[in-house]
Amino acid sequence: MSRFLDQIFVLAKQRLLSQLTDAPDWVGQTVSSLLNISALLVVFLSLFALISVLERKILARIQNRIGPNRVGPFGLLQPAADGIKMLIKEDIVPLRADKVMHFLAPILMAATAILALGVIPYGRNMTPFAIDGGILFFFAIGSTTELSVFMAGWGSNNKFSMLGAMRAIAQMISYELPLIITVLPVVMVAGSLRPDAIVAAQGGYSLGIVPRWFVFTPWGAAAFILFFISGLVESNRTPFDVPEGESEIVAGHMTEYSGFKYATFFLAEYFGMFAISGLAVTLFLGGWHAPLPILEFVPSYAWFFAKLSVLLFVFIWIRGTLPRTRVDQVMSFAWKFMLPMAFACLLAAAVWHYEGRAFAGWLWSLGVIALVYFALSRILETGRKFAPRTYRFAE
Repeated sequence: MSRFLDQIFVLAKQRLLSQLTDAPDWVGQTVSSLLNISALLVVFLSLFALISVLERKILARIQNRIGPNRVGPFGLLQPAADGIKMLIKEDIVPLRADKVMHFLAPILMAATAILALGVIPYGRNMTPFAIDGGILFFFAIGSTTELSVFMAGWGSNNKFSMLGAMRAIAQMISYELPLIITVLPVVMVAGSLRPDAIVAAQGGYSLGIVPRWFVFTPWGAAAFILFFISGLVESNRTPFDVPEGESEIVAGHMTEYSGFKYATFFLAEYFGMFAISGLAVTLFLGGWHAPLPILEFVPSYAWFFAKLSVLLFVFIWIRGTLPRTRVDQVMSFAWKFMLPMAFACLLAAAVWHYEGRAFAGWLWSLGVIALVYFALSRILETGRKFAPRTYRFAE
């Protein structure tokens, strides 16, 4: 029974495709791809609607206030009300804007986020598009986000939009380096760029109870934290939502967008957050593997989405807790701390691997991470570099 529940969606798809046995191969392949795309859109559009209302409720709980509670029972129909509002709002385009770029920017950003979701394994035999270079595809398609942000800023013909786009691009390029470098240890240890192979490399249990997820190694834990922080930046989430800092630069590259185009940017941001979180689960948290052997009767896709939900909750928790950082702090943190630590994770993973992945290698790996961390903490100590502030005009 548990095997049937685990593969219920795979079996349903195979049954649908079995009706096309007499059709040409290209018809079956096209229908299979359309089924995968439809499933992705249904699942993640539903998750987007759910997370949009849950985020506001969780933030309200954190900040001791009332969240959405007027539209529908417990405010659960608030996403539908927001969608209707965005659809009927007037679409205002600046007179001298590049209308083609202005129109294509949100579409390109949403499309790339959806494509990135297609290579993540959501369960056993449940990868929508299993390609050999899935990790490379994820980052290649994700890098087009910078292009869509530039199109939005340039096409709006607005100084705030252009400045916001430049800040966003500088920030995203800076953090893409540690984001990609923290993935290299996983690829090196797993010996493959296929997300399915990386998940398979984390299967099994040490001592019969400890899962062999990469996050339980020193280099994996450090790489996961760096990857998660870089994911916050790439998703423009607090405390790194500098490009959209309302108090500084209006709404950044989205200043001249309204109505459904603005909603598409909003959708793309959440889809990007889903993609980054899903890749983090795949690379470091064992993918769809259960945390304990006795829990393997639970369907594999349930474990994946449980882990994804935890990471999404942490995204929201951080937003409700931390203030926005300054743009110079964001850039300095990327180049002076994140990048050296990412290379340290690569070195620590190499030490762990060539020590036979034994306990000695675990200790040596921890030593490399600790040495680099404390060295950087000492070198970058800034507490003594600033003179005391004098508030001359304070009452």
